[in-house]
Amino acid sequence: MTPRHEHPREGTDRTRLAPVLTAAAADLAAAGVSSPRVDAELLVAHVLGVPRGRLLLIDSIRAAEVDRFRELVARRARRIPLQHLLGTAAFRYVELAVGDGVFVPRPETELLAGWGVARTDPGAVVVDLCSGSGAIAVSIADETKAGRVIAVERSPAALTWLRRNTAAHPVIEVVAGDVTDPGLLSELHGAVDVLLCNPPYVPDGTPVPPEVAGHDPAEAVFGGGDGLTVIRPVIELAAALLKPGGSVGIEHDDVHGEAVPALLRADGRFTEVAAHDDLTERPRYATARRRWETG
Repeated sequence: MTPRHEHPREGTDRTRLAPVLTAAAADLAAAGVSSPRVDAELLVAHVLGVPRGRLLLIDSIRAAEVDRFRELVARRARRIPLQHLLGTAAFRYVELAVGDGVFVPRPETELLAGWGVARTDPGAVVVDLCSGSGAIAVSIADETKAGRVIAVERSPAALTWLRRNTAAHPVIEVVAGDVTDPGLLSELHGAVDVLLCNPPYVPDGTPVPPEVAGHDPAEAVFGGGDGLTVIRPVIELAAALLKPGGSVGIEHDDVHGEAVPALLRADGRFTEVAAHDDLTERPRYATARRRWETG
C-alpha cells in the first residue's frame, strides 16, 4: 500500500505514539475501513502487547514497533480482517483463535449465544450446529454448567480451529458432520435440551464487504438462492433432536425476519415461535420450543 498521508518522522530510538496513530487511522479511513481509529488502536496495542485501554498511558514507541505497526496497518488497508491480523476474535467473555479457513464470529451472534446461555440448565445437553470457530459452544461451556456440548462442523479447515478453541473445555465434543444429513447425531434423537445454529444464510449474489468476500469461507456465508438452503434441514434436524420442551435458536439474514419464523411454525412440531432483532434493530434470529407430544 502507498500511504496517502504523511507519517511523522522517527527519532533514532523512539517515536511519539499519538501522531503515528493519527496517520494510521487516516490511511485506514482512506482505504474504506469502517472503524479506522479503533482498528489502528487495536493493532498498535497488539504490537505493544498491552490492552487497548493502556494506550493512554503510553507516550512513545520504539522504531521497530512503528515498522511492525505500519506493516499491519498496510495489510488492514488491503481489507484483511482485523481478527486475522490479531489472531483472535473477541466473543462475549472469551477470545477465540481465528484465521484462514474459518468464519470470524460477529457481535450479533453474541445475542443468540446469550439466549442459549439463559436456557441452559445444569447438566443440559446442548448442540451447536455449524459451529465454525466454536464461538457459541465455547460460550455455553464457559458460562453454564451444561452436561454436554456437541459442536458440529463439516469444513476440515474450520474443524482445525474448532478443535483448537474447544480443547480447554472437556464438556465440548467436536463432531465432523453435515447438518443437512438427516441421520446426523441420530443417537441423540429426543435427548437435546438446547439447539443453537449460526448457519450460512446470506442469499447467493448478495454484495458483502471485502473482508467477507476475500477471507470468510463462502460455504460459511452463503446459503443458496434464498439464503435458506441450510436453515430448512436445520429446522428438520432440530425437531428430531430436541426433547419435548427443548429450545432452538437459529440466526438468519436480516431479510429472513418473517421467513424463518414461518418455517418453524409450518413444521408443526414447534411452539412459542419468536423473532428477535439485533442491536441495530434488524431481524437476526428466531427461536422456538419443541412441542410436547400429545396422545
